[in-house]
Amino acid sequence: MDKGKLYAGLCIMAGLIIMGAMIPVAVNKYMSYTRTVDVKGLCEREVKADKVIWPIVYKVMGDDLSTVYAQVDAKNKKVLQFLEKGGISLAEITVNAPNISDKFANEYGNDRMYRYVCKSVITVCTHEVDKVIALMSKQADLIKEGVVINAAENWENPTEFKFEGLNDLKPSMVEEATKNARETAEKFAKDSDSELGKIKRASQGSFSIENRDSNTPYIKRVRVVSSVTYYLSN
Repeated sequence: MDKGKLYAGLCIMAGLIIMGAMIPVAVNKYMSYTRTVDVKGLCEREVKADKVIWPIVYKVMGDDLSTVYAQVDAKNKKVLQFLEKGGISLAEITVNAPNISDKFANEYGNDRMYRYVCKSVITVCTHEVDKVIALMSKQADLIKEGVVINAAENWENPTEFKFEGLNDLKPSMVEEATKNARETAEKFAKDSDSELGKIKRASQGSFSIENRDSNTPYIKRVRVVSSVTYYLSN
């Protein structure tokens, strides 16, 4: 018999035996990559707003336009004094041009008590949130000075509390959300008699900032959800 052919046959046979032995290993290895668990990790923080935009709105009515303008000018000065006394700097205050409407020019309605109605808006934009909250509780002082704040205008000129320090929170919040996701995955793996493997993929959800409740809009709830997929093995 040709020894060359014999050796070739033996090599082929040995290869087939080795390949046959490796198939279960390969199958198990492949199956381990198909077993995964998807989990989500949540992180929430309550923070205080670090910026506020506060429009102070009032109206002046009258039949003489020059008198109306004079009253607006006088009341604006009182509002500015009120704000400065409360610790708000002039650089944080914007006095908008008065908005005058002529009721006689309105074709609708007959109940025209005054011809001119002037709406004045003075806007505070500051990071001194606590000072603004304190001033809001003292608006009665403006009423004593003859400046009646028009609360009915809140829908058009709402007070806005904002949180702009999100970038400082992001790293620790993402870390906490990812940690929570891993704890959930570890429990799942333990309950299923498996071992938790490496991360297959992970995605960070977008951050959301909303009011904690309607009564304290200056307290915000910051929230992020991380989605992580882990490998599982026996």
